[in-house]
Amino acid sequence: MAKPHTLLARLLQTPDLPAIVPHLQPEVLHRVIQTCGLEDCGEFVALATPAQLTRLLDLDVWRTGGAGRDDVLDGDRFGLWIDVLVQCGPAVAAEKLMALDRALVISGLMEHVIVYDQAVVAGYTTLDGERVPARHVEGPLVAEIGGYVIKAVRTAAWEAIAELLAFLAAEQPVDFHRVMRGCVRLSHGKRELDGLDDLLGAGDQQMFDVAAARETRREQQGYVSPAQAHAFLRAARDVGIDAPQPPPSAIARAYFHAIESALADADVAGQAPGANEGPAFVSAESAGAVEVLREAGLLAPPPRALPGAVDAMDARLSFIDHYTSDHPESVGALAYLANALLAGCAVQGRPFTEREAADGAVATCNLGLENWPPCWPDANLIDAFQVGWAILHRDVCMEAARRVIEVLDEVRCIDRDIQLRLDGLGRGLRQHLDDREPWRARGDLDVIMMLDPPSWAGLLALLAECPVSHGAVSGEQQSRLSIDATAFEFISENRQIAQVRRFLASLLAALTA
Repeated sequence: MAKPHTLLARLLQTPDLPAIVPHLQPEVLHRVIQTCGLEDCGEFVALATPAQLTRLLDLDVWRTGGAGRDDVLDGDRFGLWIDVLVQCGPAVAAEKLMALDRALVISGLMEHVIVYDQAVVAGYTTLDGERVPARHVEGPLVAEIGGYVIKAVRTAAWEAIAELLAFLAAEQPVDFHRVMRGCVRLSHGKRELDGLDDLLGAGDQQMFDVAAARETRREQQGYVSPAQAHAFLRAARDVGIDAPQPPPSAIARAYFHAIESALADADVAGQAPGANEGPAFVSAESAGAVEVLREAGLLAPPPRALPGAVDAMDARLSFIDHYTSDHPESVGALAYLANALLAGCAVQGRPFTEREAADGAVATCNLGLENWPPCWPDANLIDAFQVGWAILHRDVCMEAARRVIEVLDEVRCIDRDIQLRLDGLGRGLRQHLDDREPWRARGDLDVIMMLDPPSWAGLLALLAECPVSHGAVSGEQQSRLSIDATAFEFISENRQIAQVRRFLASLLAALTA
């Protein structure tokens, strides 16, 4: 792959670049930014259309809140975008930003400034003739622009923001006042306690609306929101394998309905689904830019291991291998399940990678198909995943927690500090076992490492939202001196669950040896 500065230089030297950039997928533009750095890509992203910029910002200026938690706007990153665009000229920055959702622009600006109407802080004379002096707005970075007093709360992008607002006030006063009035409304102090203080304030409510609008856009592109993913995975744990087949997941159905609606809207608008995905539009003059992107590996989407994982199945994943061979349309369901794991769950206490989410979805579906209830009608991958997910929760995570509690009742350590920590671990596991979330006690498992490191590594993998099999569980890693906590595989078949049972049965002997 070419070095970032070489790649960017080659792109910018392409004669027909202004014609090709508006046709690229936003994900391709984002990969260019990730590879070359946003600070150096101003001239490149300035060629993007408003629709591309909207999706670019959806990808780039939000940071994950953690598994199952809503993403949050990254104010520093938003400020860097303003800085980069202003470096291309305030007119360019104004054109691009004013074409975006105004609520997003206002929310991003409010991460950096507080805005007052100048009349509010100006001096005045009362009806009695008494002169009230102007209120001084304190701060090292304050500017008066277009009838407003603007105070910086962050310094990083202040100069760029001030230059942008000054340009808008002079050249686009209508847009300027609309943005400033929105900022003034959100700059008010906290509401007094009045019995309604649990309601969202104006700023929080607008940020909620901005985040909700982004989630709606992303759902139409195939993403799963953290809240929906968490709800789907939580409900899947409660699927009764011995009960009649449950009705189709309402959350999954809503996801596919949103995608179908987006595709229908695209058809009505005359835009074929999948437009901008390839270089069919490329002229002879612009073919060079496409070739540069292809050589750098940026034109094709990054590997998600969805179809590829199925094609490369080994004997352990024979159930889903056979299913996907007979149902090639099931790739869409696998994509949904992988996105649900990405947005709503953690593996070993951290977010999934895309490859791990894809592999985890495939493995869980395989486990569900292997244990498909014979009284249920024809299998489908959404229900198969729920069956596998319920088995992982019941027969791995919950069973491991119960066994650890039993073992801790029998273990006695002469070291008082270790014994107190063992007792604390037992209490935590009992409490969270009642809540059916024993992984919340994982932070106390470190005490097990003092007794037997392989047992600690194995339990750390099993007591999790997404239980996995560590090498210590399968017997592949026995050394007490070199424990690799990341050496795990997803549980995809009953044979591995049998290994888990044997590992748990030997736990007492391992901790008391």
